[in-house]
Amino acid sequence: MGLNYSMTGVFYNKELAAKVGMTEPPKTLADLDALLAKAKEAGIQPIMQWNKSTGGLAFPLQNLMGAYGPPEPINDWIFQKDGATINTPENLKAAEHLEGWVKSGYFPSDANAIEYFQMMSRFIGGEGLFMFDGDWESGNLDTNAAGKFGFFLMPSVTADGRHAAMSAPLTFGIGEKSKNPDCAAFFLNWVATNEEARKINVAVGGSNPGGPPDLPIPAVTPGSVTEATLAAGQVLAKENGAMDFIANATGAIFAAGWTPELQKLVGGQQTAKGLLEAVQDEYEKQLSR
Repeated sequence: MGLNYSMTGVFYNKELAAKVGMTEPPKTLADLDALLAKAKEAGIQPIMQWNKSTGGLAFPLQNLMGAYGPPEPINDWIFQKDGATINTPENLKAAEHLEGWVKSGYFPSDANAIEYFQMMSRFIGGEGLFMFDGDWESGNLDTNAAGKFGFFLMPSVTADGRHAAMSAPLTFGIGEKSKNPDCAAFFLNWVATNEEARKINVAVGGSNPGGPPDLPIPAVTPGSVTEATLAAGQVLAKENGAMDFIANATGAIFAAGWTPELQKLVGGQQTAKGLLEAVQDEYEKQLSR
């Protein structure tokens, strides 16, 4: 059973956005690039991102993949459809775009030494115009920095392009040999349907609480990050742009593929083309075992 449908996108610092003339979320990838360049020129860290123990640059990379191409082939790869490959022309453009961001200095120079919690601390502390992350941080940002941050879906290459983002539920199951399966089923049903439980789910997790589609999403504070992420989730659902996470394609692809290759990319020891080739090779090795 899926609960609390998470979704990724781009968080932004409202004060820093105003300094670079950002009055609304970028409508195209070119608009986003222009804002990154303005931030760099103004001495503002364009993107705060972690890339140490788990390759955080996979987040902007997959968002770029969704900007350049449809999410369906990416999902085919994640769900191990026969013949699926991550090394496509669209994904190569995305990886080359990410490589361009690296070479332009849009990520912290110490990105390969930054852990996830350090990224969050530095971003909340005012370091970074943008951060690629998930709506599970919405409640955290609203609690610890109310009114300071916003959120938008990654823009497409064109203004009328389809939005795509990583989005998947927290999935729970009840084991066949569970001692109290009825109690577990009651709890999962309560979490998904009880009004107060759904409020807690949204307030803490910042995500769509899931459950029956006819149940309303609990009201949140106007102007909050959570309000923005919930609204973005409705857009994503309407455009059917949800992808699972490329980190989930196999049990070890994140640790053995994406993380080391993205770290090499940041360190200038890997190219966009080489990155996709290396990850695809690792993917095929893992599937053959």
